[in-house]
Amino acid sequence: MKRLSFWFLIVTLTLQVQAAVPEPKGVWEFNAPNQNSATVGTPLEIVGSALNITGVSAEDGAMTIGEGSYFICTHGIAPNGDGAKVNEWTLLIDFSYPPSSLSDPPNGYNDLFQTDPTNASDADWTINSSGAIGIGAVGYSGASGFTTQANTWYRMVVVVDNGVRHDIYVDGAEIFKGNQQGIDGRFSLADTLLLFAAGNNQDGDDATINVSTVAIWDIPLSSDEILTLGNAWPGSFGDYPQAAGPVPADGALHADTWISLGWRAGDFAASHDVYIGDNFDAVSEGAEGTFKSNQAETYLVIGFPGFPYPDGLVPGTTYYWRIDEVNEAEPNSPWKGEIWSFSIPPKTAYFPDPADSAEAVGVDDNISWTAGFGAKLHTVYFGETFEEVDNAAGGFPQGATSFSPGTLKMANTYYWRVDEFDVVETHKGDVWSFTTEGAVAALDPANGAVDVTQTPVLTWAPGLGASHEIYFGADAASLELKGSGNLGVESYDPGQLEWNTTYYWRVDEADNANADSPWTGPLWNFTTANFLIIDDMESYNDLDESDPTSNRIYLAWVDGFDNPATNGSVVGYANPPFAEQTIVNSGLQSMPMSYDNAVGKSEATNVLTSNRDWMVNGVNTLTIWFRGDFGNTAETLYVALNGNTRVDNDNPDAALAGSWTQWNISLQAFADQGVNLTNVNSITLGLSSVTGGTGMMYFDDIQLHPPAQ
Repeated sequence: MKRLSFWFLIVTLTLQVQAAVPEPKGVWEFNAPNQNSATVGTPLEIVGSALNITGVSAEDGAMTIGEGSYFICTHGIAPNGDGAKVNEWTLLIDFSYPPSSLSDPPNGYNDLFQTDPTNASDADWTINSSGAIGIGAVGYSGASGFTTQANTWYRMVVVVDNGVRHDIYVDGAEIFKGNQQGIDGRFSLADTLLLFAAGNNQDGDDATINVSTVAIWDIPLSSDEILTLGNAWPGSFGDYPQAAGPVPADGALHADTWISLGWRAGDFAASHDVYIGDNFDAVSEGAEGTFKSNQAETYLVIGFPGFPYPDGLVPGTTYYWRIDEVNEAEPNSPWKGEIWSFSIPPKTAYFPDPADSAEAVGVDDNISWTAGFGAKLHTVYFGETFEEVDNAAGGFPQGATSFSPGTLKMANTYYWRVDEFDVVETHKGDVWSFTTEGAVAALDPANGAVDVTQTPVLTWAPGLGASHEIYFGADAASLELKGSGNLGVESYDPGQLEWNTTYYWRVDEADNANADSPWTGPLWNFTTANFLIIDDMESYNDLDESDPTSNRIYLAWVDGFDNPATNGSVVGYANPPFAEQTIVNSGLQSMPMSYDNAVGKSEATNVLTSNRDWMVNGVNTLTIWFRGDFGNTAETLYVALNGNTRVDNDNPDAALAGSWTQWNISLQAFADQGVNLTNVNSITLGLSSVTGGTGMMYFDDIQLHPPAQ
């Protein structure tokens, strides 16, 4: 019976024809030059401001909307569903958000829409601080195991038929069925709805969000129609030649050894070249063995006799796949597709909770895991040393995927392992660890950080101890004692470090008044950069200037605030946070600088107190990341060293760049003008007048790089 069902499923999927999607009543794609314009329907009205950004791809327009700003959407849908308001509707939003939005005060919420501007309640749809989508009345996607991640584009489709259904889809797949709502109730639409706002109860819960496309229908779309819409991709409502909408979704975990792959055909495709493999580069290059089929269908079954991978997909393997769209009648054919992936779970246990190397774990918490592929029984080993747990054997198997180790010690590191038995054999698990609450916690660099400056100052949050000892070195097995101190001095300067080297450190604490003392801290590590960091904008804070640890960005980068008659720049914002914390190239901050070139120039200068030798380790290129805005006035962007030796950006429209742009400058250009590169004392970023215009620029990740290897 199971075999017959399987073959029926194959036939059904192979012959399925993509459902035609009805015409939407409104579409907004946020493309330049007028980002509020409508592809279909009435233009949006913005309240506050939004910034142009790059969307799902380099050619895709999008906007980022911060706290307090939102769009008013006049959807033009007549009342329906036997009510006085709109009770049958579908809303599509392509969105992403920065990591900071999940912790944005007060509660870490991204407001997605409000159905009626006069509602006294909070927003009607949100992303909560865990990344789950929904609202209390309908439910959150976290209940079904789905949460979103920062810096990832999603296509969310909300389907409402009040009194019948309230379903939520992401990237073409249903993620949960919400609680049905009443006719003309909270989830019926007024004549206008608010996008990315809380409405009447504007309590700061509208954290920063990025949006690429919004569309609305006057009917509840079907599952097949939503599958056809697929995932977030540019040009969804116009000609788009590439395959899109992968099924399963990109990065999905698939708990079986066979799968039916599906996709939305590009608008000009006559057939599809399918590439699959377990190596990203091989699939990207179309290497031998990765080409599987040229076919007319938009589905392909793999992992079953008679199909690719006839012996089945391998547990613990990530597979990559690509669809190139082909039409011999089109001169631009073939259109190379994006590379998608899915993974088959391993036979060993995975997704430990607490996560491996977790800190501040409760002393009475249970531990749990996700069962390995095909596992029936689980054997848990638990102890206080890696060697003890790694060498353990002969444990008692259990059926549950959780375990209670009892009440644990404060500020202690524990190790654990789960072996999985799948009836045929036992699969030894990895050794995981966690540290209980009360221990020291690494603040900077974060554990596992990469591209760290070669002159870091290590900082940590104290635990239970009254005093501490710090151990540091490049060999994890033989750390050296570097010093000791008392509570209140939680930092250590290791001096100049080597490039591209991994270092390990640990802070042990003691308190003679506590019987459990001393406490051995967790082992942390970081890796230094293979380039020199001049300024990554991460060290700046908002502390009062009277505080000895204050480091406000506008004090480090001296602007024209005090000399507006000769310098039209202003670095930072008028109120905290003074640095930009949403529009960043990397890390958590960038430098905002407004310019007004009515006085001829706008510039900011940083006097260097370290990293003044710009010939160390053979560096030859200065790299600056910048972005502007389509609304800026085009002015000449420049960088100067030691006050007066200047190099201009060769793009006269650099200030209009709507996405982060890497600017590489040969240091020889400064040497040719007489700069002593072994003693650079200042760096200046500026815009000189062409039109006397104004605008806002952002700068991040100023670095020196050696020649490419």
